Amino acid sequence: MDIGNADSWGAAIYFWLIPMVLADAVFPLVPSEMVVITGGALSADGRANVFLVGLVAAFSSWIGDVVVFQLFKRRLSHVLDRWSWGRKLHQGMHHAIEKAGRSSTYGAIIGVRFIPGGRLATSAAAGIADVTTRSFYLCAGIGALLWAVWLVGLGYFTGTATGLPFWASSLIGVAVGLVIGAVVGMIATRRRGNRSPVEEPESDPSPS
Repeated sequence: MDIGNADSWGAAIYFWLIPMVLADAVFPLVPSEMVVITGGALSADGRANVFLVGLVAAFSSWIGDVVVFQLFKRRLSHVLDRWSWGRKLHQGMHHAIEKAGRSSTYGAIIGVRFIPGGRLATSAAAGIADVTTRSFYLCAGIGALLWAVWLVGLGYFTGTATGLPFWASSLIGVAVGLVIGAVVGMIATRRRGNRSPVEEPESDPSPS
């Protein structure tokens, strides 16, 4: 595939979206935001369907969140600690959860996904905190839709406003998204607690 050819990307963007957005639910370093923004920029260039890009991104995001939620609802953290690689992954999740805070409220499930690592943090925390399945599915669906609309819209707007090639519009959109995400992250983490809900509470000594 010619990465500079808009026609090549337009044909392949739907297939890139699904694995990238799914993987981002577990590995926050996967640049799913860039792929979604690129889909929006390609839509502005007439190379992709903006509504289909948004729907694919939202559905993939929701599925990824549901998988993480169900795994932690079934106490995956205890299974991970059996292996050294699992403990490293567990520790990485600690850091992501600590960055986003420990709240598993419905507002957090919807909104914290806009912070880097927020999807993993809130989905894992909600599973551990035994948020009801129906409530999580609904909030994750709303959050996934808003997340997709925001990123696709960002790519579409930069592509329409700048008139630059799709890859340049994508880079501008990513830069704007990173700045806004960093600001939101600083505000959110200052207002939220730092204790990770993955940590098992220490048992209180029994009264003598």
